[in-house]
Amino acid sequence: MGSSSTIFCTLPNNFTCISSNYNSIFASPRPSISYPFISISRKFPGFPDTLINQRRNSSPAFQFPSANAGTASPSQIVEDSSSRMVTANDLLIVGPGVLGRLVAEKWKEEHPDCEIVGQTVTTDHHAELIEMGINPSVKGISLGQKFPYVIFCAPPSRSPDYPGDVREAASYWSGEGSFLFTSSSAPYDCNDNGSCDEDSPVVPIGRSPRTDVLLKAEGVVLEAGGCVLRLAGLYKADRGAHTYWLNKGTVDIRPDHILNLIHYEDAASLSVAILKKKLCGRIFLGCDNHPLSRQEVMDLVTKSGKYNKKFEGFTGTSDPLGKKLNNSKTRAEIGWEPKYPSFAQFLGVS
Repeated sequence: MGSSSTIFCTLPNNFTCISSNYNSIFASPRPSISYPFISISRKFPGFPDTLINQRRNSSPAFQFPSANAGTASPSQIVEDSSSRMVTANDLLIVGPGVLGRLVAEKWKEEHPDCEIVGQTVTTDHHAELIEMGINPSVKGISLGQKFPYVIFCAPPSRSPDYPGDVREAASYWSGEGSFLFTSSSAPYDCNDNGSCDEDSPVVPIGRSPRTDVLLKAEGVVLEAGGCVLRLAGLYKADRGAHTYWLNKGTVDIRPDHILNLIHYEDAASLSVAILKKKLCGRIFLGCDNHPLSRQEVMDLVTKSGKYNKKFEGFTGTSDPLGKKLNNSKTRAEIGWEPKYPSFAQFLGVS
């Protein structure tokens, strides 16, 4: 393709894409931002211009996702010539799922002119990300730039090399703002319903494959100068341990196991608050400071009357107990408080 070639195409939800080696002028009723690499404007008002910046190491062509099938469209190809200039508040989200999207939403509220890129394993949800103002990228395609802010929210379940994925994410951090890894509270070495805080001992490497992968990933982050946020059990109205148990009806685990919770919105707001602090090499804890037994959780669900299904009960007697988390140190240092101070308050149950 010659240096003056331009490709016009239609993206999901009435996007118009123009690719050129030179700044483009759009026949659009509203102004749009033009970049040497690729510019996107909407045919209808009320939405901000956005940029999709994706680069492939092995080829100058990238295929955009199809709105219907969620896979790359072979007819949509753009020329890769250069990447946009990174601004001070640009954010890369690795794993823009439920938590990552909430982080993007809150970050955009505070930094409306920033660029947010979401790196995914597949293109299945790229159309949704574009609608949210998140510029999607597929893992394995070089982003061609570094970001002042990076947050890694992807779970280990879909990765054959989780620490390696975290190391790749760290390579995209410029070191200027903050790099945050959302981990789990699982590594804390307590299974007797005892108390734990940010400084409690963790499970030794080699005892548990589950905690090994998390601790090794955390090590990569801390070595790179990033921060770790160990999160308790995430939940919202239709997602979390309570909905899983409701769907099962009867669960063969013990009812007196203590668990800890944090609403997705609170996990996102805490993540953003930590990112803004620009700290290095720190470990924080995210929880609502209201530990509950499994039975107490389901009693609250029943009492709330907000769910149609009926939970029959827990039948286990021999599985391990849990832990009681307290993150007062994190709250004091970050200056953060949750929107939902407890699961009971979230459900509206006194």
